[in-house]
Amino acid sequence: MAVYVDHRIEVPDSVGSPSHITWHPFHPLLAVASISPTSGGSVDIYLEQGEHVPESHTERSFRATSLSWHPSRLILAVGWETGEVVVLNKQDKEHHTVPPNHNAEITVLKWSTNGTRLVSGDRLGVMVLWRLDQRGRVQGPPLVKHEYGKYLSHCIFRPPSPGEDLVQLAKAAVSGDEKALDMFNWRKAGIGVPLKVGPQEGLSFFISVTDGSVHYVNEKGKTSYALSTDSPIQKLLIMEKKDVLVVITENLLLSMYTITLEGEAEEIMKVKLSGKIGHSADIILIDHSLLVTAMGETVLRFWDLERSENYVLFPDVQLGFEAGECVNSVSYCTAKGLLAAGTNKGRIAMWRKASVSSQSTRALEGKDRWKLQTPTELEGNITQIKWGSRKNLLAVNNMSSVVILSEQAMSSHFHQQVAVVQVSPNLLNVTFFGTGATHSLRIDMHINGVFATKDAIVFWNGKQVTVFECSGAALRNAGSFLCDSPVLAMHEESIYTVEPNRVQVRTWQGTVKQLLVFSEAEGNPCLLDICGNFLAVGTDLAHFKIFDLSRRSVTEHPELQDRIPVSHFWDHGEPRLFVCEAVLEPNLQFPDKQQRQTESSESTPDVLIISFFSTEEHGLLLQDSFPLPSTYQALLGIEVPHYYFAKKPGEAEKEAQVESGSVQLSQMVAKRPMRDFIGLEECDKTTREAMLNFSFYLTIGDMDEAFKSIKLIKSEAVWENMARMCVKTQRLDVAKVCLGNMGHARGAKALREAEQEPEVEARVAMLAIQLGMLEDAERLYKNCKRYDLLNMFYQASDQWQKAMEVAETHDRVHLRTTYYNYARHLEATAECNLALNYYEKSDTHRFEVPRMLSEDLQALEIYVNKMKDKSLWKWWAQYLESQSDMESALRYYELAQDYFSLVRVYCFQGNIQKAAEIANETGNWAASYHLARQYESQDEIKQAVHFYTRAQAFNNAIRLCKENNLDDQLMNLALLSSPEDMIEAACYYEEKGEQMDRAVMLYHKAGHFSKALELAFATQQFGALQLIAEDLDEKSDPALLARCSDFFIEHAQHEKAVELLLAAKKYHEALQLCLNQNLTITEEMAEKMTVSKDSKELSEESRKELLEQVADCCMRQGNYHMATKKYTQAGNKLKAMRALLKSGDTEKIVFFAGVSRQREIYIMAANYLQSLDWRRDPEIMKNIISFYTKGKALDLLAGFYDACAQVEIDEYQNYEKAQGALTEAFKCLSKAKTRSPVEQESKLALFQSKMALVKRFVQARRVYSEDPKEAIRQCELLLDEPDLDSTIRLGDVLGFLVEHYLQMEEFQMAYRYLEEMRKRIPCVNLTYYVNERTIEAVHRGLGIPWNRNPAPERIRHNSMEDNKVEEDVADEVEDP
Repeated sequence: MAVYVDHRIEVPDSVGSPSHITWHPFHPLLAVASISPTSGGSVDIYLEQGEHVPESHTERSFRATSLSWHPSRLILAVGWETGEVVVLNKQDKEHHTVPPNHNAEITVLKWSTNGTRLVSGDRLGVMVLWRLDQRGRVQGPPLVKHEYGKYLSHCIFRPPSPGEDLVQLAKAAVSGDEKALDMFNWRKAGIGVPLKVGPQEGLSFFISVTDGSVHYVNEKGKTSYALSTDSPIQKLLIMEKKDVLVVITENLLLSMYTITLEGEAEEIMKVKLSGKIGHSADIILIDHSLLVTAMGETVLRFWDLERSENYVLFPDVQLGFEAGECVNSVSYCTAKGLLAAGTNKGRIAMWRKASVSSQSTRALEGKDRWKLQTPTELEGNITQIKWGSRKNLLAVNNMSSVVILSEQAMSSHFHQQVAVVQVSPNLLNVTFFGTGATHSLRIDMHINGVFATKDAIVFWNGKQVTVFECSGAALRNAGSFLCDSPVLAMHEESIYTVEPNRVQVRTWQGTVKQLLVFSEAEGNPCLLDICGNFLAVGTDLAHFKIFDLSRRSVTEHPELQDRIPVSHFWDHGEPRLFVCEAVLEPNLQFPDKQQRQTESSESTPDVLIISFFSTEEHGLLLQDSFPLPSTYQALLGIEVPHYYFAKKPGEAEKEAQVESGSVQLSQMVAKRPMRDFIGLEECDKTTREAMLNFSFYLTIGDMDEAFKSIKLIKSEAVWENMARMCVKTQRLDVAKVCLGNMGHARGAKALREAEQEPEVEARVAMLAIQLGMLEDAERLYKNCKRYDLLNMFYQASDQWQKAMEVAETHDRVHLRTTYYNYARHLEATAECNLALNYYEKSDTHRFEVPRMLSEDLQALEIYVNKMKDKSLWKWWAQYLESQSDMESALRYYELAQDYFSLVRVYCFQGNIQKAAEIANETGNWAASYHLARQYESQDEIKQAVHFYTRAQAFNNAIRLCKENNLDDQLMNLALLSSPEDMIEAACYYEEKGEQMDRAVMLYHKAGHFSKALELAFATQQFGALQLIAEDLDEKSDPALLARCSDFFIEHAQHEKAVELLLAAKKYHEALQLCLNQNLTITEEMAEKMTVSKDSKELSEESRKELLEQVADCCMRQGNYHMATKKYTQAGNKLKAMRALLKSGDTEKIVFFAGVSRQREIYIMAANYLQSLDWRRDPEIMKNIISFYTKGKALDLLAGFYDACAQVEIDEYQNYEKAQGALTEAFKCLSKAKTRSPVEQESKLALFQSKMALVKRFVQARRVYSEDPKEAIRQCELLLDEPDLDSTIRLGDVLGFLVEHYLQMEEFQMAYRYLEEMRKRIPCVNLTYYVNERTIEAVHRGLGIPWNRNPAPERIRHNSMEDNKVEEDVADEVEDP
């Protein structure tokens, strides 16, 4: 039986209420997304007991909408409301932002089955598929990006198609499974077809859209339509075993589709589910085919997809649930078979699935399979519940907090007629059988264990211990203290707790009274139990100790490992020491032969020799034990420092050979030194007593006292023995003293040098080597995995095969060094043939083998010819050359392709022609240089220059050309050479005074522009001067730039002159030249004229003045955009706006006005926008109103509203909208602050008059249906108004009257008003105001013929149209 302990998560202060939660599939990590009205959204990670992981906190000013854990790694993907996707790597404490591809809320976020892909989708229908590495970083651009156009709701990856699991098959083959091995060789297996291997990861997936459609994206990223439903999809599920897609809509319509390999879906079933529609449902698929739904009802609904059966489960009121309690969420734990459901009353309902046994399965079908458990009570309305991690933890979200429930076995204990049973996490039931009393004890901590006695009850949880004393009929708290012991026991008034290498004996208040020490070899105590007056302690290294608790202090009770002592002997000179001979118990001796073989394979000795120390304080302490040697018959006794044995008959002589530590006394008796006295058999009494104390303190684990006991001993053997013990106990501090007392200087130095090693075992291994304990050193190096040191150890100890094995498998960085050292070793042992192989493996054979075989030239020649190595051929050729065998040397030089040596030898032989052929064919620089030196020594200058050139030794070639007046070749060589050589050649030409153009060119190419220009000006080389000027830039000398610009101005090359002036930073001169010569200022020129703000060349005022001059020039040239940019950089936004208005770029005008935030610019922009067709573009009208409002030009806004009203009347006859516009105009003008209050009042009166007239006409038309006479009367009164035509069109009023009288069949009155319309509006066609059928009906009613010839139409313009804004919109800006 178990209880669930609740841990509320430790929420940071700034975190709001939780919105949704998700568990990592394997690790006990819970991700919680929260929403705060003040700080926005955040995501945090918590451990299994609710501890917050501080480095995981991620916060934004908007909420997180999606969370998704990596299937295996500690990586969390978070989707945010703005479309941002962030990947949190908890292990590496990194945050990686996915490149932005979404502009709306992330609604879909899903990892592939192995976590190499991440799908993200948003509310606008954008789906992106990413590839991520093992640290959660995006690799390259998106693999897939598709826009579905509508809200993406769900995504589910398709499991990989069935096939052989290659990894599992390989493991089986390696294990020796021949069938699995044969499957890799399909021809041998006889199956006739190659092995079908399924993909290791499912990369295809289904994604649903809010319109009810589902799309399929395959492994290659291609998307295709799969299916559609009548309503939005609420859940997508896949039945993996059958490859069936399950779709549930918001109308609770369930559809099942079979899926082909290409992702096509074929419907196989459709059914309507029962339940509440409109409530968010929590739907899960368990046991591969059982659908469970929680819909905010009082029941859980089940639908078996295989059997098409359904049933419901409901919380039982008898178990503590309330009537009408609704289930909101559900989650299933497969490992435990537990179905958990959260209710709106804060309870967790759990149903446990009955295990299938040999009983009839019919009795376990349907709801009978589920048994309701006792509920766990929390608080609030539980909206989300999730099982997670390998530890099967349950997380509960009630929208105000998150609680983690962990299952814990109920603690119970029975001892001394007292029973304690845990009922709930904080409630326990205590029963005293002696008195029959029962108590309910509630404590304020979650417990892990309980121990009861007749006097007290103690509880602990790994952090705290609490003791309750039995006081009469009640339980009283007798003490509480902090203690991290995982186990605990109690005897009388003592509590026993554990810590590494010791058991603590405490009082009820936690005070430590005594320590029971365990050596490192025995391990750490991990189990405690008490029976009567004995305490049994078990360690993690499988050792047990029994302690007697009946005395005042605890003493150890010896235990002989299931053996019976058959004899024992005391040491007559040392009362603390005795030894016994023990054999196995009879019932543990194996009569069966097979069991005897098994036992012998485990090397269990039949007889043990066990020695003890016996003291009053510590009781019996095991000092040493070893099996009785096979050559000995029995133990005779002990006397420090030896054990004495009786030999078996016939083993007298053999004993001396088998036991190297034994000394023969007689034919039947032998003695064996005690473990700590090996090498000290003949020591004096003082040394013997010190060593006994030393052995005693080692036995109880007190190394410090052991060291003190032998501190004064001068015997090197004693200190060596102590040092050897330090290897076992890894006490290097004691070992240093031991080596010092031994006089072991080499060992002390080696140990000091080994201190730089980080591993303790590596340092101890060096100590073992110095003491000759090579096996221990080898073991220690292997334990700490220091294979480099193990390799060196094997080499030093002449274990070369082991050294090479270690280097090949674990220490490959030293593999070649190991081969080399082994080759040197083989060479030293005269095994030259084998040494050759290892020199080759170490890649040192090119030098080492000739050195090794230098005494055996024939073998060396054979080796060189065999290896066919160029380095060896060259070495052998050099040797032959040193022996004057030039022909053979030439042959080997040619094989080695050493062309320099070939040329050198041929030159030595006087065959310079052959040397020239080789140098020309190969182009080898060294060969060509050597040959050029030869030709120069023979005064063949042209050949020397040629080969110096081929050798890239241009300076030598130039030197010869200058010395021999080869001017043509000199120019070509100088151009190929370095700048220094170019300048040297130019100086040569300049000194000669001829071919000055070459001197100018060389100075130019060498970068010596000043000298080149000076020479060009002096010699009037204008062509060269132009070429030089093209390479000048802002880094050149300003004086040179100015001089060149003057030159270009004189020759009317103004564009080039402007570029040079700008490079010389003479901006005003460049600008003036542009104005004088009417040069178009390009964008590049304008940018060069723009001086940065932090420049020290010009003051801020001069900089702005220069920018304005550039802008003025751009304005004159019609480059309005550039002018706008420069005016803006100069800080003159008004002029910038005027330039922009000239350009007519509406979009930029609106943008510039928005970012400038100046009143005058707002007004200018609004005035400009009125010149556009704002009647047909609502966005322009909106900007006009916005700009006038922001510019606080309410009088101009009033005028604009007046114009809007007039347009509504003239164009659309919509007097209702006109009335609204006039009202807004009146409001704006009322709030405006104008220069002339009188003019403002007159305009207000005019607006009021217009509003009144429009209101009367609108009212008349509105009441016409109810009271026609009143409406006609009002219209007739309107006709008498003097200024009616300035507000309301007369034609609309008269037309209204004509329609009325025609409807009343008063044709005479209708005709009269038609005539009045002709008189009062003479220049307009009547059909403009009155329907043609109406006019015809009036004339027909009176019998008057109708002339259809229309009069010329008068076109009206509103008052705002008369203002020509185009003239200069800026002129209307008034001062604030």
